[in-house]
Amino acid sequence: MAKLTVIIPYYQKEPGILRRALTSVFAQTFSDFDVIVVDDQSPYPIGEELALLPEHQAERITVIRQPNAGPGGARNTGLDAVKPQTEFVAFLDSDDVWTTDHLANAYLGMTRFGADCYWASISGGEVFYYHFGIAELEKTEQVIRLQDDPLIVELPEMTSVMLKNWSFLHLSCMVIGRPLFRSIRFEAELRLAAEDVLFFCDCVLAADRVILCDAPGAERGEGVNIFHGIDSDSPQFLRQQFNTWMALDTLEGRFYGRGQEVASIRSYKQTARRQALWSQARLVKRRKLPQVELLARWLWRDPRLLGSAVGLAAGKFSRQA
Repeated sequence: MAKLTVIIPYYQKEPGILRRALTSVFAQTFSDFDVIVVDDQSPYPIGEELALLPEHQAERITVIRQPNAGPGGARNTGLDAVKPQTEFVAFLDSDDVWTTDHLANAYLGMTRFGADCYWASISGGEVFYYHFGIAELEKTEQVIRLQDDPLIVELPEMTSVMLKNWSFLHLSCMVIGRPLFRSIRFEAELRLAAEDVLFFCDCVLAADRVILCDAPGAERGEGVNIFHGIDSDSPQFLRQQFNTWMALDTLEGRFYGRGQEVASIRSYKQTARRQALWSQARLVKRRKLPQVELLARWLWRDPRLLGSAVGLAAGKFSRQA
C-alpha cells in the first residue's frame, strides 16, 4: 500500500491541463504514492486527459466520477476513498503543477518533526501576486527555525498569523496526516468561496504539529479558478460573498473567546458585507433589480447587514453633500 495519496479534483474546460498536473505528480522524487482523481462532472472529458498516459502511471490512478459538487465536495469524495493504511494525503488542484521535490520535502519533514499538517510555498504569475513565501514570515512574525535546507519553520501563533493574512497557504502545497484526513472535511456548500480557508483552520486547530517549508511546492496554474473568475458585476458575486460571510461566521464560533482571532474574523465579515452591498448598489444604478431573495436570506442570518447598508448610504449622502 502507498504511504501517500494524492487527491486531485477535476473540473476544466480545455485539454491538457490535468495531464500537465499529472506529469508533475509522476515526476516526483518521492514515489510511494497513489492518485485519486475526482471527476466533478468536468466539461472537458477526463478520458481524453488520461488516454496518453503510460500504462504504469495510469494503473496508479483511481478515477471517481460524480455529479458536480464543487471543489470541496470533490475533495471530500477523494478523502472518503483514501485507503486505511495511507499515512499522508496531498492535495493538488488540476490546473497547478508540483515541483519535483514537493512530496519528498513534505514526507521527510513531517516524519522528522512529527507533524501532521504541512504547507510549502507556492509560486505563480502576476494574477496571484498576493501569495508570498514562507520565508517572508520571518520578517514580521515569531518563527521557530527547525531546519535550514530546505528551510522549515513553525509558528507558535499559527492561528493568529493565518487569520491576519492567509496568503502564504494554498491547497496545492498542503499535506496532512492520518488523524486529520480521517476526521476533517470541507464545507462543500461553500463552493464559491472560503471552503479552503475553513478547512485550513480546522486542520490547524486539530493538528498536533504544523510545519511550513519555504521551498516552492507548486506553481500556480492558469485553468478554471472559481473564486477569481467571479467579478463584482457577476450574478454569482453576491452568493460568493454570502458564502464567504458564512464561512467566517463558522470560524468565529471555532475561535470563541480568543479576542485577537475573533477581531480579525469580524473585520473580514464586514468587508464581505460591504462588497456585497456595493455590488447590489451598482445593479440599482444600472436600473436592474437587486438580488432580493438572497439579500433577505443574508439579513435573516446576519442582522448587521442592515446596519452596514445604512452606513454605506449615509456615507454616500455625506460625500454628495
